[in-house]
Amino acid sequence: MSSAPTLPLAILDLSPIRHDGDEGQSFRHSLSLAQHGETLGFRRYWLAEHHGMPGIASAATSTLLAYIGAGTSSIRIGAGGVMLPNHSPLVIAEQYGTLAALYPGRVDLGLGRAPGSDGATARALRRDLHESAERFPQDVVELMDFMSREPRQRVLAVPGRGSEVPVWILGSSLFGAQLAAHLGLPFAFASHFAPQALMQALQIYRETFQPSAQLAQPYAMAGFNVFAADDEASAHLVASSWQQSFVNLRSGRPGRLPPPVAGYRERIGPAENALLDSVLSCAAIGTLDTVRAGLQAFADRTGVDEIIVASGIHDHAARLRSYEITAEAGRGLRMKGAAALRTAS
Repeated sequence: MSSAPTLPLAILDLSPIRHDGDEGQSFRHSLSLAQHGETLGFRRYWLAEHHGMPGIASAATSTLLAYIGAGTSSIRIGAGGVMLPNHSPLVIAEQYGTLAALYPGRVDLGLGRAPGSDGATARALRRDLHESAERFPQDVVELMDFMSREPRQRVLAVPGRGSEVPVWILGSSLFGAQLAAHLGLPFAFASHFAPQALMQALQIYRETFQPSAQLAQPYAMAGFNVFAADDEASAHLVASSWQQSFVNLRSGRPGRLPPPVAGYRERIGPAENALLDSVLSCAAIGTLDTVRAGLQAFADRTGVDEIIVASGIHDHAARLRSYEITAEAGRGLRMKGAAALRTAS
């Protein structure tokens, strides 16, 4: 009798810039995290594109992925994701075609419709922001064609043509779920910071999925925050850096990742606590047993095929330890329902 399939885990990194650090330190820490994740057995390592954010260093996502790929050997690397309205599809095809040539069989390309920045920064990136967002579905199709073996377009992506880099659709609303289902692509939901529409998006994606050349059955991944440590107090302490950062961002005060503060939740008001309660509905803060229970409950509730873990912790050693505990918690994590059936088949 074969054992039940185990739910795979992935890493989501924003290459955070600490309050006392700089971009170079962030990049070195990102490479260290990817190498650590590879050793621990995480399936993939993704970087998210953001611009004009004082605490996020992953703006030039493909460039940073080239650095990560050179320092790793087996873990899948990719964008979680590229905000396509900021870019020409041809340029992205060339960039990810280059990565695929350097690291064959290891590259993913997640695509999002949001700008990943404020309006002024978005206009500086591609100027016709509204039109670019409206063209997102067409741009996805164009980008995939550039990377196909026999493109329909006269313009060639070199590198890029024939690379067939696996494309994912990312989203935090129902639009991404609908588009991923229509195009027959894997879908990743940003429940680590916008969990409100998670269950409805997964339902729409699964119920309306149309098989494609890339994917025969729906495949969904969802974001989940983990702040793990060897004791409960330490876990809640390290989580406070990300909590401060999130509250500051939503209050219009984005900044670098601050150091942890003991008792942070007791220091803030009801509105800020309500904001954190909402976003942390897809999170686990605590020791191994707490994280294992949280991951399993999330897997059971969503039936996802994979969980991508975010962990915005200030101290690098503590962050690595959090992912160690997460990896241990993920061993034997049971898949539920259709996800288990798809894996078993």
